[in-house]
Amino acid sequence: MMRSPVTVLLGLVPVAALAFLANALNGRDMAAHLDAQARVAIAKAGGAPVQARFATATGSPSRHPLLSGGEKLDEGTRDRVAKAVSAVPGVGGVTWVDGTALAVTTQSSIKPQHCQDDVEALLNSRTIRFEGGSSRIQAASGELVDEVAAALRPCLGSIIAITGHTDSSGPEPGNLQLSLARARAVRDALIERGIPADGLRTRGLGSRSPVEGLDATDPANRRIEFSVLAIQPVKPTPVDTPGPR
Repeated sequence: MMRSPVTVLLGLVPVAALAFLANALNGRDMAAHLDAQARVAIAKAGGAPVQARFATATGSPSRHPLLSGGEKLDEGTRDRVAKAVSAVPGVGGVTWVDGTALAVTTQSSIKPQHCQDDVEALLNSRTIRFEGGSSRIQAASGELVDEVAAALRPCLGSIIAITGHTDSSGPEPGNLQLSLARARAVRDALIERGIPADGLRTRGLGSRSPVEGLDATDPANRRIEFSVLAIQPVKPTPVDTPGPR
């Protein structure tokens, strides 16, 4: 029997409400996490009076902090504070509540290829781990993903490939699907940490490319690899730094 539109609508309402609630809770957790890291960054930059508010004008959680309390600070300190907060993994555009001019910061001394070397160094000793047979990243790997995101920041503007691999246990069609799902999960985690989505590409190779010297069945073949496909950087997202007030 066909359900009436009213019945279908009534069924969708609680589902949508639950989805909205889950998103709001996750957003608050994100904002709280960024707030804690921003406090540390502000203190290290010598901007103790400054506070970073990770919320929109309506109170919704946001990755784009509004800085306040720096009205009496000198311009050099304000500059350090803004840049320190913007360097926190996951933080978006930074603005001052009292209004300043936007200035683009550059890291011309850093070559994009260096970030791939930094990421490989991180993953040589540790592995981004997933729950068994799943693409869900284990909570214990969250810190490593934070470090990978920080290492990739000098590559902003380049195309970065994220490749998932598995061992040869299980049928290969399933391995291909799982390796791609895990690569996409890492991509999503990096996007949440402020890495632009348009520079990330994902692929899954299943078990067909094991680590050199390892048997295809070795669990150590379950891994994520990063490659810089284009090494022409662009200027990072503008950071709100001190200017005319």
